[in-house]
Amino acid sequence: MSTVESVELVDDATVSNVARATLFAGLTGAFAYVSFPFPLSPAPVTLQVLGVFLAGILLGPVWGGAAMALYLVAGALGAPVFAGGTAGIGALVGSSAGYLWSYPLAAALVGAISHGGLTVRAPERIHPARMVAAMAVGTVVIYALGVAGLMAVLGLSLENAVIAGAVVFLPAELVKMAAAIGVVRSERLTAA
Repeated sequence: MSTVESVELVDDATVSNVARATLFAGLTGAFAYVSFPFPLSPAPVTLQVLGVFLAGILLGPVWGGAAMALYLVAGALGAPVFAGGTAGIGALVGSSAGYLWSYPLAAALVGAISHGGLTVRAPERIHPARMVAAMAVGTVVIYALGVAGLMAVLGLSLENAVIAGAVVFLPAELVKMAAAIGVVRSERLTAA
C-alpha cells in the first residue's frame, strides 16, 4: 500500500490575500459605476479612488498595490470595471489613463504610509491622522499621473491640466478620505 501525503502548494495567508485583493479589485470596479461627467474636466468623477484608499489601508502596500494591478488587468482584458462600465486597452491610453495607471502605486503608498512599512497592522491601530496623510500622498500621486496623462493625451498645458485634472476634484477627494476613514472605523465596531 502506498501512502499519499498532502502537499500545500500555497499557504493559507497567500490564498486569503489573493482573495482579498480580488475583492478590492472588484469593489473598485463597482465604484467605477458611480461615475458622472464633470463639466470642468475631461475626466469623470467616480468613486474609484475610494477603492484605492481602502485597498491601501486595509490590505497594506503589497496586496493593496496588487489589488489595483489586478483591477487594471481585468479592465484591460474586457471586464467592464473602468469609469461608467467601460473596458479595454482604450481606457488605459485615453484621457483617464494617467489616473488609472497611478492606482497600484497610490494604493501601495497609502498602505506603506498607513502601516509604517510593509508589515500590515490592524486598521484600528492606525491613527486617523496617519491615514489622512497617507491618502493625501496617494492623491498627489494620482493627480500627478492624471495631469501628466491629460497633457500627453489631450495636449493640455500644465496649468490647464492641473486645473481641469486635479484642482476641481479636490473637494470630492476630501469626501472620499472621510468615507474611507468611516469605513475603516466602522469595521472596528463590527469586529468587537
